[in-house]
Amino acid sequence: MGVIKLQVLFVYLTLVSSKLTNSEIMSIEGKAPKPVVLWHGMGDCCCNPLSLGRIKDVIEDNVAGIYVKSLKIGSSIAKDIENGFFLNANTQVEEVCKQLNDDEQLENGYNAIGFSQGGQFLRAIAQRCPSPPMLNLITIGSQHQGVYGLPYCLYPKRWCDYARELLTYGAYLSWVQDYLVQAEYWHDPMKEDEYKAKSIFLADINNERGKNKTYIKNMLKLKNFVMVKFNNDTMVEPKETEWFGYYKPGQATEVMSLQESDLYNKDRLGLKQMDKLGKLKFLAVDGNHLHFTEDWFIENIINPYLKNYDH
Repeated sequence: MGVIKLQVLFVYLTLVSSKLTNSEIMSIEGKAPKPVVLWHGMGDCCCNPLSLGRIKDVIEDNVAGIYVKSLKIGSSIAKDIENGFFLNANTQVEEVCKQLNDDEQLENGYNAIGFSQGGQFLRAIAQRCPSPPMLNLITIGSQHQGVYGLPYCLYPKRWCDYARELLTYGAYLSWVQDYLVQAEYWHDPMKEDEYKAKSIFLADINNERGKNKTYIKNMLKLKNFVMVKFNNDTMVEPKETEWFGYYKPGQATEVMSLQESDLYNKDRLGLKQMDKLGKLKFLAVDGNHLHFTEDWFIENIINPYLKNYDH
């Protein structure tokens, strides 16, 4: 047996004896799939076995050796759910940026999937926290242009009712903006000037108070920006926000597409450039908010975007 073959055998036996994970072994072999980071939506948590816990299992079952990090914001599951309502979105983004930087398994890049409000939060990560590098950003039912209505809400009901009351009372009051996450992406088309001046999160990440060139540069680093819209969504108003569309200013009935908006045509966020480069992907599902099958997820998300390997 030659020297090279003996060296290969020695490395293999070392790996087996040290009981490394599949991900670690594949990484040493130069074939590891890129890690995936998940961010849940309002009223959900990192590890619910019926939602993101199941999504994590499906990804791991279909991509051998993959590392999946489902973000938890807070010290417990209960706190994670609560923070989805009452922890300033900018603070959440800062905390997640630190989590990602501290995770050595992400240092060579990762793919990101955000569900509902977790999608626009991950977009903020792409824009504000470019290290470690995000490769593909996939947002599922996310509110990129905000919402103007909270018609349906997941548990806990008392928090949903309280959120509605605060939004009705005054979404752009400074203390409401600081206190209620949903107010931070509340976009009143009848109060465009007030929204742009007082929204502490969405107006900033959408570059509506000035052109932050760093945001544009970092968005352009993405390989793909995939947006999934639910055609029968009864939770998000308007549902077109999931594709970066929104109401035309001054009314709340007629909706314009991303391509009709100033944000696109003045290229305030680099989306027009990304579109020309083929980096924007628009997917639609005939279902209500976040209602999709595992087969759909495997065919449309896992297979095209998560099976990318280092070589």
